[in-house]
Amino acid sequence: MKAIQLRAPGGLDRLELVDLPDPGTPGPGQIRVRIHASSLNYHDLGVATGHMPTADRRIPMADGAGVVEAVGAGVTDFEVGDHVISTFFTTWLNGDPVTSDFSTVSGDGVDGYAREWVVAKATTFTRSPKGWTHAEASTLTTAGLTVWRALVVNGGVKAGDTVLVQGTGGVSVFALQLAKALGAKVIATSSSDEKLERARLLGADHLINYRREPEWSKPVMEITGGRGVDHVIEVGGPGTLAQSIQATRVAGHIALVGVLTGTAGQVPTAGLTIRQQRLQGLIVGSRQHQKDLVRALDVLSIRPVIDKSFPLTELADAFRLQQAGGHFGKICLEY
Repeated sequence: MKAIQLRAPGGLDRLELVDLPDPGTPGPGQIRVRIHASSLNYHDLGVATGHMPTADRRIPMADGAGVVEAVGAGVTDFEVGDHVISTFFTTWLNGDPVTSDFSTVSGDGVDGYAREWVVAKATTFTRSPKGWTHAEASTLTTAGLTVWRALVVNGGVKAGDTVLVQGTGGVSVFALQLAKALGAKVIATSSSDEKLERARLLGADHLINYRREPEWSKPVMEITGGRGVDHVIEVGGPGTLAQSIQATRVAGHIALVGVLTGTAGQVPTAGLTIRQQRLQGLIVGSRQHQKDLVRALDVLSIRPVIDKSFPLTELADAFRLQQAGGHFGKICLEY
């Protein structure tokens, strides 16, 4: 079995293609899955570069999509031939979050999906949306489910709401698509006019280039008639949070899903308090959240945007493209 392993202490030049033993047949409660695709996330990049240390010879990648080849005794959710996708937290099945670390996350605390086959508990997978490619489905484990939880589970987004998305990475682009599919208006920000035009073609109602408008909350307030947006998909963290607070309406919702500008910084708590806003930190979601997302996508006419796909053997090059930041939407592996 072909797989990629990360040698300690990490670094893209420490990703090694290896041959591993076949994982064998599934035991009770397990399924055997032929993995065909994965998608890159910034958490995966952090592990691969060594910024988020993991065990020596860890198999990276949290996202995995493929086909069930065998089922163990007692498995009722899946049959041979089902198309499936992995879950981010292997032990968070339902209810409130059960962990505050990544010890149960594939590709970090446990081995991930940069490999051809896996035998694992059936509860670490859900079905894929009907008719989706493996690459498309793989984008849901982390990015897609993050958006679903931010907008639907936590945000309760509804038709007529206004959503602001920051940038044009995988999370923000899917947030744009999902928000529009649910009847919301979308304001998209980016430093690239070319990417903003692509966002417009996906349905964005208003566009803001934050390099020309560093205080982008001002045009947001003009667009919304001084009210502010209902929801912000906050991927920047400390470097953008102050503008998000100023751009969000009284009693609005800010979903803090990323920290691309840094892991620590000042929070303008006075503004947050005066405007009585809800700042919600979140990391992906539960297995039940993912099942709900898949059920919704079976009826919504949206598909994730994939910028480029690489073979498994070129994982390091895929990460380099992610580091460069020139992509629009998701970067995937197909194998």
